Amino acid sequence: MPDSKSNLVSSHEDVINDTSDLSEIKISDEKGPVAKRTVTLIEKDGYPDSVYMNAAKIFQGIRTEKSKDKMLVRYGNNSESPGLAFKDEHSRRVSYELAFSALKYQDLLEEILLDSGVYPCQSIPDELTSLLVVMLYDLQDRKFGARKIFDEEEPVEEVQEIGHYLYSYRTKLAAALARCRIKYDALSIEHFVPETIWKQEQRVSALPFYVWINTFKISLEDVIRDLETKGLTKVESVSDFDHYTYAMDQHCHDVLVFPSSLKEELLNLDLFADCKLLLQDKSRSLAVHSAQALLHAGDDIIVAHTGSYLTIAHMSVLTNHGMSTIFVCGVKSSAKEEELRNIFSHMGCENIQLLHEDFTELEPTDRRLQKAKVILLLPQCSGLGAGNPMEFILSEHRDAGSLRDLFQGFVSEDKLGILAERQFNELIHALKFNKVQAIVYCTCSVYPQENELVVKKALESGVEGDKVQPYRLIPPVFSPCSNSEASTEIFFKMEPSEISSGCFVAVLEREKYSSKKAPAKDILAYAAEKGLLDSISEEKPKEEKKQKVKRRKHNVTGTDRKPKTAEPLHHQTGAHIKAEVPVSKAVSDTQQKHVGRTKAVSDTQQKHVGRTKAVSDTQKHVCRTKSVSKTQQKHVPRTKAVSNTQQKNVCRTKAVSSTSVPKAVRNIPVSKAVSNAHERAPNKQPRSAEEIQ
Repeated sequence: MPDSKSNLVSSHEDVINDTSDLSEIKISDEKGPVAKRTVTLIEKDGYPDSVYMNAAKIFQGIRTEKSKDKMLVRYGNNSESPGLAFKDEHSRRVSYELAFSALKYQDLLEEILLDSGVYPCQSIPDELTSLLVVMLYDLQDRKFGARKIFDEEEPVEEVQEIGHYLYSYRTKLAAALARCRIKYDALSIEHFVPETIWKQEQRVSALPFYVWINTFKISLEDVIRDLETKGLTKVESVSDFDHYTYAMDQHCHDVLVFPSSLKEELLNLDLFADCKLLLQDKSRSLAVHSAQALLHAGDDIIVAHTGSYLTIAHMSVLTNHGMSTIFVCGVKSSAKEEELRNIFSHMGCENIQLLHEDFTELEPTDRRLQKAKVILLLPQCSGLGAGNPMEFILSEHRDAGSLRDLFQGFVSEDKLGILAERQFNELIHALKFNKVQAIVYCTCSVYPQENELVVKKALESGVEGDKVQPYRLIPPVFSPCSNSEASTEIFFKMEPSEISSGCFVAVLEREKYSSKKAPAKDILAYAAEKGLLDSISEEKPKEEKKQKVKRRKHNVTGTDRKPKTAEPLHHQTGAHIKAEVPVSKAVSDTQQKHVGRTKAVSDTQQKHVGRTKAVSDTQKHVCRTKSVSKTQQKHVPRTKAVSNTQQKNVCRTKAVSSTSVPKAVRNIPVSKAVSNAHERAPNKQPRSAEEIQ
């Protein structure tokens, strides 16, 4: 039986000399017959000094704090928020990953430091303990090999010092790791990962991955043809997956699904390198498609958060043919703006406009956004429902505190309340945009507090007011040509599973306006809001018209004022007035009687022969009537005023004028003239000459 020392040496050698197995790769980038080839995983050379510094700052903020009686390794004060400065997106990604790895193995790394005697060290202050732990993890991940020197970056003194210190104790550190593995009977260091994290990583490793097609660069048909030449076969669904197969997503017509076993192989293809296929969580594709289904030609859309540039690019691809503009909020720095513009230009996206303001800083009346009809709201959420939470945190630019939530497997009540309140405020702000007709709200959360409870609370607030149509919930429609059946559920939910990530989608749309039941005033107001009236003005209410009529009547009947229309009568003789009184009085008396009596008077002309003959024989009356006719031609406005008695009765004025013509007087009986006057102005009540005086 070999002694423990030989076992230790053997384990030590296994740790130092462990190499990666060779993997057979079936996919070939070359056209023609498919051939097998082998690749060796690239050996790790470490990272630039800035990555270690950023990872140490992140780890300092998310590390597990222990009670004082169990605290054997002391860290510095982490009350201040660390200032992180990433060189580029790759540096940010590896810094987060390195910090999270140190968090997963924190207990193991601390035990190695104590068992090897490397810690404590008088020359290393507590403020640099986080850097010590992070660089120790990277050292064992490199199999305790030397780190590559990166000449293009200025070295950091603290990183150089701790790196040399650890490497000088590499043998003792490797031996301490071997003893820990023997102690816990661990075949690999994954044995020391907490169970919740281990299960999560196992699920992620087996989860199918989703890619969407950038039709700016390649068509769906060309992608399928390219995949077939590389030996992949299309199947109906995920349940039919074999190793070299793929399927079309049932919800999004431009999304493909692949088995997890092909991930590393596919990412090396030119299809991904040239941004023709883009890897992204399905939840974001669902959000983009549900927003695009609500747009009409020429409608703009507001993306409330920068989030992942892939989401914005996907929205650009789907809306390109509709001549829409995508407004992206929250691009604060000019450096970030330039970086995004370069990315979008490389991907072929041109209909994107970047805004420096945060979404909640935008005014609903902003002139730039008057054509925006849809808001895509992807608020910051816990993200624990995402298929790959780490990838979600990185791609969505979440804060480093999300790594602690991922490690714990849950979100604290305090943080959940803060997230829900922020989501509610953003949704309330979206409801204030009167021109917007629909809002898409999407999260990757598994908590109702961030999902349906936020949406219902916002709708109950009534913040949109009474001047516009209220919002209602409708089932999301992801694509008109998708394979999924129309859903009747108001909310779209996907629970995290072995084949899909978790997702929540809610669509708020304004109620359709019904003009049949609405009052005329509301119809005009709605048309004005939609910009359909042009020069048409809204009709004044009837009550306002009645008030104006009353004011006119009051002015006419008032005894303190003399009507201006009576002024021309002072220039006429009394005979003129007396000659016209019988006709005017007859008209007035006749109009007060019902229509039947008027008709009887018209038919019974013989009873009025004497009156007609008297009028016809009286030459003075004819002359006076002719004089009146001439006066009316000279003073038409005054004559109309007299006839109407300030009621502006044009019809009766014409009737009186016609009786002033001599021939008309000879040929038309008075009764017929009375009948005609009644037919032309049946509703008007002329005033007598006595009343005018």
